[in-house]
Amino acid sequence: MSTVFGVPVDAAYHLVYALTSLLTPVLGGLAAVAGIIAVTAAIRFAVMPLSFRAMRGQAAQARLAPQVQALRKRHARDAERFQRELSALYRREGTSVFAGFAPLLLQWPVFSVLYLLFRSPVVAGRQNRLLTRDLFGVPLGGHWLGGVGAFGAHGAVFAGVLVVLAAICWLSVRVARGVSAATAATAVSGASGAVPASGAAAAPAPAGLGLVGKVLPFVTVVIAAFAPLAAGVYLVTSAGWGVAERWAFLRATLKDRAG
Repeated sequence: MSTVFGVPVDAAYHLVYALTSLLTPVLGGLAAVAGIIAVTAAIRFAVMPLSFRAMRGQAAQARLAPQVQALRKRHARDAERFQRELSALYRREGTSVFAGFAPLLLQWPVFSVLYLLFRSPVVAGRQNRLLTRDLFGVPLGGHWLGGVGAFGAHGAVFAGVLVVLAAICWLSVRVARGVSAATAATAVSGASGAVPASGAAAAPAPAGLGLVGKVLPFVTVVIAAFAPLAAGVYLVTSAGWGVAERWAFLRATLKDRAG
């Protein structure tokens, strides 16, 4: 394992395993899965301010996109002037070109640590005992396409996890489309100085999240198909939390528009 993540992975391991041991008298064989879900949810909750900051940044960039495009056309032959005007626009709006992804980059090490923990058979030179636990008889260290097999009772557990994850990814695309449509409507109303009436087709939903935006979330399902079951449980929990965050952001955006 990378020495960069070795210490935090070891710390996360002791946290999850301690919680698993605490829950075992109550939940029995489901204690490890409950521990994975609880720790993942707790960490997602802790970094939630960064998630909402990233979503606000992405929404601001989408809202300002028409003005950015206008600046680009106006100063097509003067790159330096374009950059000055662009910086001034972002300053006036209280955002920046990095606002949409810088908070996500700050989260990346945290999620990398969790994913490494739930897929590593060895942690700090010792066996990862979390992966010796099971979910309905399937070891959390087992792989769907290697070891337990794609079919049979064990394969059905993996299939269930993958189906749930695929459903979450589908919801993610739907919610992302709603956020994009709401942001586009806000941009149009901001440019015109009027709020469109409810139900009016003032701003068409972007046709495109595009193929990449529609397909990319499902890459998580492919990753889970080749990862240990513990990593699959983690991905389901983390992806589900992410969809809930985006749904909450969409509701807040629509409420602001209505207000």
